[in-house]
Amino acid sequence: MTDDKDVLRDVWFGRIPTCFTLYQDEITEREAEPYYLLLPRISYLTLVTDKVKKHFQKVMRQEEVSEIWFEYEGTPLKWHYPIGLLFDLHASNTALPWSITVHFKNFPEKDLLHCHSKDVIEAHFMACIKEADALKHKSQVINEMQKKDHKQLWMGLQNDKFEQFWAINRKLMEYPPEDNGFRYIPFRIYQATTERPFIQKLFRPIASGGQLHTLGDLLKDVCPSAVTPEGDLRFFMHCTRCNVFPQNLSLRQRTSEESQKGRRN
Repeated sequence: MTDDKDVLRDVWFGRIPTCFTLYQDEITEREAEPYYLLLPRISYLTLVTDKVKKHFQKVMRQEEVSEIWFEYEGTPLKWHYPIGLLFDLHASNTALPWSITVHFKNFPEKDLLHCHSKDVIEAHFMACIKEADALKHKSQVINEMQKKDHKQLWMGLQNDKFEQFWAINRKLMEYPPEDNGFRYIPFRIYQATTERPFIQKLFRPIASGGQLHTLGDLLKDVCPSAVTPEGDLRFFMHCTRCNVFPQNLSLRQRTSEESQKGRRN
């Protein structure tokens, strides 16, 4: 993984063209023009939308401005999910640019967590890092790092700096053969067709017989119906940060048209 730098770089710089529009019931002093951005798949909405907020606040009455939040076709978008995961779960079949609606009022308390600052995002990000390293290395790698290493990891993500991020993240991806590699593979499977947020369980990289497990083995163990002809499910794999749950998978049912196309191909 750490040697495939060109692949890692291509994944890092994946972008989604997006059109932000203000919700029609928001009170404005003049017409609000749409705002366009190329969103990095590996980042979080609340990290990269400062320009969106400033653009629309210019036409808003200040007394009407509250906490900003986003939705797509009636579904509030969770800020603590990576942008690429949000797109694949909710909008992968839509034409680009991705159309996101911006709100400044009526925050959906039951659907979204509050995010009052980037410190909240950083805390969430580092919690995921620590959880993944606990599964892989018994937390030895993350605990041996200095505080400045943690900060560099975070700042690399926040500022979209590939080299800055991977100078630290590569340490978390080392696979020591003398220790039989990772203890467990950190992964999450997100399902758009269920109320359960995600599936997560302990899964070793090596089978009891000594052979390496594949992604198919993982899916067969966690979602057995997904690897049968009758399962007819689609997966999107997010190897974005490659340490925080490297198999971030979203799972949803295909439409009949998609299924037929998949069989023909």
